[in-house]
Amino acid sequence: MNTIEARFARPEPRRRVRDFVAGLLAPLPTKNCWTIAEHAGDDGPGGMQDLISRASWDDALVRADVRDFVAARLGHPDGVLLVDETGDLKKGTHTVGVQRQYSGTAGKIENCQIAVHLSYASPLGHSLVDVALYLPKSWIDDPQRRAEAGVPGAVTFATKPQLARRLIETAVAGGLPCRWVAGDEAYGGDPQLATALRRHQLGYVLAVACSHRAPTGLGVQRADQIAAGLPKHAWQRISAGNGAKGHRYYDWAFITLPHAADQHQGHHRLLIRRNRTTGELAFYRCWSPQLVALHHLVAVAGRRWSIEESFQATKSGLGLDQHQHRRWKAWHR
Repeated sequence: MNTIEARFARPEPRRRVRDFVAGLLAPLPTKNCWTIAEHAGDDGPGGMQDLISRASWDDALVRADVRDFVAARLGHPDGVLLVDETGDLKKGTHTVGVQRQYSGTAGKIENCQIAVHLSYASPLGHSLVDVALYLPKSWIDDPQRRAEAGVPGAVTFATKPQLARRLIETAVAGGLPCRWVAGDEAYGGDPQLATALRRHQLGYVLAVACSHRAPTGLGVQRADQIAAGLPKHAWQRISAGNGAKGHRYYDWAFITLPHAADQHQGHHRLLIRRNRTTGELAFYRCWSPQLVALHHLVAVAGRRWSIEESFQATKSGLGLDQHQHRRWKAWHR
């Protein structure tokens, strides 16, 4: 609490935020303003709702304080920024950002909100550090819904990779030490994001689809075609890191790709992972300012799973998916 206490100028919101955080950390069956207020001994949820919805404090500055806290304790020159999204199922149409859309959490199209999260991982640990709400075009183009949900007039449509880019650039500008970015196919399939990362001299290991087309010495080929043509000796058994049952071993291979037609130079690779039991393949577009070994790219790819662990921990332990906030400001707090 000492990290963010100065952001709450008046004694009452400072006390409220302490009680709110204590409620999030408590073993409550559900976590919302009602249950947290009861845990704090309040007569009703009004005080907690006021803290989240109406009290005067800057959530962006609080998130910056959290980022600095993470940097001080987990910061490492080889830090990895991880981008991923999570969906919260909702009923009705009034909660900001909600619509029927694909949710990776549910594995199908549902009525939900989608948030893009940024996590930081290093040899010292990992933590979520920032988040952005995805606002669909149906919301952007509806002035009445925007007004009812308190969406600021300056907010325009942004794709999920564009939101991820903003989060990454904010983290870099804030001094979070990092060398790499990792993400799934939603982010690996966006060439503008990759270009922006090269501009910042951030290496990346971004998942792509099997249909991803890459330039080779034999012309442009699909990723799965490249994998099919690799000789047996191209594959190496390497651990992607520790899992719940020990090391996560896969077969890995990579090929060097030609330079992209931009000023950033560096080294482009296509990284391929093969499940040692099923033979299932996964593909990653990679770039680094300096030449790095295969095991280093594998380690970055393996770090990506830590954001899934963070989602699981915050949902089961902190009620990340149990909030009842309908408006823009409350959601971001």
